[in-house]
Amino acid sequence: MGSEYRCVGCGFRVKSLFIQYSPGNIRLMKCGNCKEVADEYIECERMIIFIDLVLHRPKVYRHVLFNEINQETVNIQHLLWKLVFAYLLLDSYRSLLLRKTHEQSSLVLMTVKVLVDVLSTNLAFLFSFAIAAKGLLNEVSRKREIIFGILISSYFKIFLLAMLVWEFPVSVIFIIDILVLTSNSMALKVMTESTTSRCIAVCLIAHTVRFLVGQILEPTTTFFTQFGSLVYLSSLFRND
Repeated sequence: MGSEYRCVGCGFRVKSLFIQYSPGNIRLMKCGNCKEVADEYIECERMIIFIDLVLHRPKVYRHVLFNEINQETVNIQHLLWKLVFAYLLLDSYRSLLLRKTHEQSSLVLMTVKVLVDVLSTNLAFLFSFAIAAKGLLNEVSRKREIIFGILISSYFKIFLLAMLVWEFPVSVIFIIDILVLTSNSMALKVMTESTTSRCIAVCLIAHTVRFLVGQILEPTTTFFTQFGSLVYLSSLFRND
């Protein structure tokens, strides 16, 4: 997400990743620090990159966050809005899945609850993450880059779409949440070069606050939405 590429092995900044002699004929550059190929993932297929992401390998996170998504090759601002939209959409679907398992409400009531839940929990996540990152990692200058990394590393939420086709127990949703947390921690470690324990602590605090806010606001949201529906129904009867 910066203007410089990184070696996927050691994280050292490099000016270029390869030299292209002709279409399809390239030579991978070596890192000036570790003397290894700076980014071997350039010649890998997308499926191999995805598998290594699932396996939480730091090298592939550096490839994606620094080399694949770079200001010289990608419109960062445009991609950021797309990621925010996809993140909130998947989060809304997650909230809807959880509610469908234990309550039956009208479409309007369910939509209001989902919107309130998604917006409030993600705002809580954002603020708690910023405070924890500042306290534990002393990170205040690269806010946009870190948020970008957190959005990208939340790719595990895509697996929620499998529940459109197959029926899974609710526990699968929470397993996906744990995988998102660990992936966020790895992305944070790669971007900040901090210790694993501190990065896990930051993400754990933010995800815990997010969960608690959702639990606290659930009764309040239910009360106000039901109260609003009663007011609406009473106004209809009064007009009749």
